[in-house]
Amino acid sequence: MNRIHDLYRPLPERIRDFAEVERPLTDAELADQTARCLDCGQPFCHAYGCPLGNLVPDQNRAVARGDWRTAWDLLSANSDFPEFTSRVCPALCEGSCVHQLDAESVMIRQSEKRITDHAFAAGWVLPRPPATENGRSAAIVGAGPAGLSAAATLRRRGWDVTVYERRAAVGGLLRYGIPAFKLAKNLIDRRRLLLEAEGIRFVTSLEVGRDLSAGWLLRRHDAVVLAIGTPAARDLPIPGRTLPGVHLALDLLEGQNRHLAGELPAPPVDAAGKRVLVIGGGDTGSDCVGTAHRLGAAEVTQIEIMPKPPSERSPSTPWPLWPQMLRTSSSHLEGCTRRWSLNTLRFLGTDTLTGVEVETVDWTLTPDGRPSKFIPVPGTRETIPCDLCFLALGFTGVPADTPLLAQLGLTPTPRGTLPSDPARRIHCVGDCATGASLVVRALASGKALPL
Repeated sequence: MNRIHDLYRPLPERIRDFAEVERPLTDAELADQTARCLDCGQPFCHAYGCPLGNLVPDQNRAVARGDWRTAWDLLSANSDFPEFTSRVCPALCEGSCVHQLDAESVMIRQSEKRITDHAFAAGWVLPRPPATENGRSAAIVGAGPAGLSAAATLRRRGWDVTVYERRAAVGGLLRYGIPAFKLAKNLIDRRRLLLEAEGIRFVTSLEVGRDLSAGWLLRRHDAVVLAIGTPAARDLPIPGRTLPGVHLALDLLEGQNRHLAGELPAPPVDAAGKRVLVIGGGDTGSDCVGTAHRLGAAEVTQIEIMPKPPSERSPSTPWPLWPQMLRTSSSHLEGCTRRWSLNTLRFLGTDTLTGVEVETVDWTLTPDGRPSKFIPVPGTRETIPCDLCFLALGFTGVPADTPLLAQLGLTPTPRGTLPSDPARRIHCVGDCATGASLVVRALASGKALPL
């Protein structure tokens, strides 16, 4: 038996709302799926694939025999926020599944999701306050996945923890970046209540460095933990960039999430009836595609400067590495023209955006199949007509002029990351410490905080 590929609610239904796109798999489907895990002689999924070290074979064995309580006890032993990872993690564990060698990987993420939903429904997910207090206090700046993970970890070690967040609600990009059709925001609210019941305090709508001195935090607390992510989005400074209709991806994604939460009266970007172009082929670009569909875009095109990935695992990423290969999201399945090896040259229009001029490029590959450099293909310039363009090009790091950095005496590295300074009781976790990465790695970073 291979994977189940029918994972989504019917397209005509889901494209009209922002509810989660995935349908729940039945217990019988999961029992069959997790039984495949028991054929494995030497698992790599938990020790090599999962940054959290989840006990994948053991919890899947429990699911296969219908022992959901044991499965939850095993999952929650290492994962503090499985309701998040089971929805937004690309499942690195599945890339190192032994079944990848001759078939398709076990559906580990779906198993984790079902275990977690069972646990919440059964009332097994309870606050876990510390048995004793250690008399020390920590300030955590940023309530994204790394900040929440650090808060939970320190609190369970007996620290008094206060989390400061500049936005109106906690969650970081879980709340404001990832669309609701992938992660329902009530799940974040539910987890916040559990963390508060453990004794963690949240202070929102307050920016450390502007509304509150970072130095004051150092004087008041025994440790200051920075979990501020990588807020600087990579831009595309080419002719026409300032034309109305050209936006960074988060203009669309954050604005729509804030509108759904009631923070904004209307979506800040109107895509209804528009021709939408998304530049950038990663998950953020895919999220823009799905959001544009739900806002009534007439058509959606996604382009990428990199070459089209192979349909199967690339030789450059042999098992058990995370495979470099073509991936098709639920948003792509809703209708999207996808093109690769296109370099964007300029935005076109007079008073507003009317199109984008692009050019095909040829890539030189390394011996193991990795793209190394590109050259333009003469005579391939063309115009892609569009009314809206979203730049989903990743993030560059923490800006050097961020006020709290000067107050703490921190200087970003050339990569835009922040160094910890344990001697001064300053610790950095998540993307601001490592560079932009995955939610699961941010959670693992917060959990590994050496305090």
